[in-house]
Amino acid sequence: MRAVWKGAVTFGLVNVPVKLYSATEDHDVSLHQVHDEDGGRIRYQRKCEVCGKVVDYKNIDKAYDDGEQTVVITDDDLKSLPAERSREIEVVEFVPNDQIDPIMFDRSYYLEPDSASSKAYVLLRETLESTDRTAIVQMALRQKTRLAALRVHGDVLMVQTLLWSDEVRAAEFASLSEPVKISAKELDLSKQLVESLVSDFDPEQYVDEYQQELRTLIKAKLEQGEGIDTAATFGEEPEEETGGEVIDLMEALRQSIAAKREAGDSGGKGAKGAAKGTGKKKAAAKSSQGEKKTTTRKRAASE
Repeated sequence: MRAVWKGAVTFGLVNVPVKLYSATEDHDVSLHQVHDEDGGRIRYQRKCEVCGKVVDYKNIDKAYDDGEQTVVITDDDLKSLPAERSREIEVVEFVPNDQIDPIMFDRSYYLEPDSASSKAYVLLRETLESTDRTAIVQMALRQKTRLAALRVHGDVLMVQTLLWSDEVRAAEFASLSEPVKISAKELDLSKQLVESLVSDFDPEQYVDEYQQELRTLIKAKLEQGEGIDTAATFGEEPEEETGGEVIDLMEALRQSIAAKREAGDSGGKGAKGAAKGTGKKKAAAKSSQGEKKTTTRKRAASE
């Protein structure tokens, strides 16, 4: 895992250096859009609805629409706001574990000790565990102030970002405002049904059947020869200006695929042919291939 944040948990005079890691990941198969007739990739353009021109990313500002008027927010406007770059997870208070409604949980992160000694980390973990408490903390993550819950998860500390109170909607349904009479017999039968399904939760017994079937489908299509040459799906660059960033990315991808294919082809016949040539020819061939690969990497890196 790669750390997404480094800093320290602070409470009182105690400072606990830590690294932050995402505790979850998306297992969905990544798909992109193509033309149903020829398999060509679909390209989206940033087009201005007023002048009709395709706009480069560097010329795009953000804006807020209140329903009647639009306020443009420039990069300079955003830079004038106080930036959140604090490297502290500040403990605000300690609350009972059961006081946080699960609906408020957002993203989960693991904390790893980031010092030669893990004593302060273990001390905080055992303190939370023995007091049956969760620490409410504030931290800056991705330049935004976050409210979070710091708690024990197995042998590690975990931070779970929380939604702000005004981000949680109230459940108000007119259909539940009228009283409904439930008989004792109905309630008893319902309880019996629940008891018949009682078990201990084991998340590993549940699988995402849709994603499994999708992977099986993809594998079957490849084995049946239904795959399309990826390089061919990019097509040719349009002559008109279509937004530099999109074109440069497509070109970098094309060249990367071409370079990889060329390197694979040169591993067979190319090796025998090179053995017959002079030393100068060998050096020139290596230099040419190196320049092509370096150019491709530089163009891809510039994106």
